[in-house]
Amino acid sequence: MFEQILSYKIYGDSTLADVLTFDFLISFGGSILGAVLMLLFGWLLSRWASSRVRAIGQRFEALDDTLFNFMGNLLRYAILAFTVLFVLDTFGIQTTSIVALIGAAGLAIGLALQGTLSNVASGVMIVFFRPFKIGDFVEIAGVSGTVKDITLNFTVLADVSNVQIIVPNAQTWGNIITNYSINNIRRAEWIFSVAYDANLKDAEDTIRKFIMADSRSMSDPEPFIQVNNLGDFSVDFLVRVWVPSSQYFQYQADMKRGVKEALDAAGVEIPFPPRAMIGTAG
Repeated sequence: MFEQILSYKIYGDSTLADVLTFDFLISFGGSILGAVLMLLFGWLLSRWASSRVRAIGQRFEALDDTLFNFMGNLLRYAILAFTVLFVLDTFGIQTTSIVALIGAAGLAIGLALQGTLSNVASGVMIVFFRPFKIGDFVEIAGVSGTVKDITLNFTVLADVSNVQIIVPNAQTWGNIITNYSINNIRRAEWIFSVAYDANLKDAEDTIRKFIMADSRSMSDPEPFIQVNNLGDFSVDFLVRVWVPSSQYFQYQADMKRGVKEALDAAGVEIPFPPRAMIGTAG
């Protein structure tokens, strides 16, 4: 239809009105209305399809919402792109040249934005392979925190002081990722020291009794509480106990203080390095 107007030439007394007849305008108007309806349908379809994909991730707790949010957005933009190309094709516009132009522009933009595209590519890898998810406590590129958001460009963490940390995805995917939340249980570990003249059996029983009396301490796997080292000034007990991951940090702090108080109550001496007192002659 556009070709009919664009290829118009004046011959004699002919005018543009000879081409723009009433029937032509009705046909052209109908095409415009059809294109608008088609774009509206494509827009509604893209939103519906995206929401359906997102709903799958929200319906099942075992599935990662981040992955389905990404797939929903990808499907939405794909439907919109095909809708626009289809509408252009109905008006006789050669879409192959447009696709080629977009490809060439994409290549130029890609060369100019290599760093940004590297983040996007890493973001896609993170979304699909899911080394961590929102809510996990992780260590990435030397920083630790709880994952608050995962985008195609960066990962947002909140450290233990609730300070926001933004890590580019290229650094996230290219570094060692330590996920402290991926497993349901973790092993807490301490070293408790007693004096050489202390009764080691009483010391071990005191440590074991206090720690295992705590409801957070797990008996399976079996805890490890044994003498591990004979130091210069102390006998050192190595203690390893399994605990639910969600309670790890508070549990570890509680046991340090509690065991110290329990050893004091049991009369087990906790040594400290002797210091030479240097006096001055009067």
